[in-house]
Amino acid sequence: QVQLVESGGGLVQPGGSLRLSCAASGINFRGYVMGWHRQAPGKQRELVARIAPGGSTYYVDSVKGRFTISRDNAKNTVYLQMNSLKPEDTSVYYCSAGATYAYWGQGTQVTVSS
Repeated sequence: QVQLVESGGGLVQPGGSLRLSCAASGINFRGYVMGWHRQAPGKQRELVARIAPGGSTYYVDSVKGRFTISRDNAKNTVYLQMNSLKPEDTSVYYCSAGATYAYWGQGTQVTVSS
């Protein structure tokens, strides 16, 4: 049974930082592309960042230079370090596993507000 469990969301002021974690089980983690997505109310879910098994990364333009995705294969965990947060980053953030996003976590809320 595949499980992806996100944590680390919360309320933060503009300019602040958060680190999201996604712990995976039931998959050969080191062989999977891992991704972070977000969905704001009334908007489509969008890919924020992804990391390949070899470590290559992709970021959507709106987060380049502010967000960093990383993975720890020993802990079966992928992270999203989010710095210089803006109100428009407010969303539910989801973790995915697989190049075609076969598996999803339940999501964690990130709210950026003063």
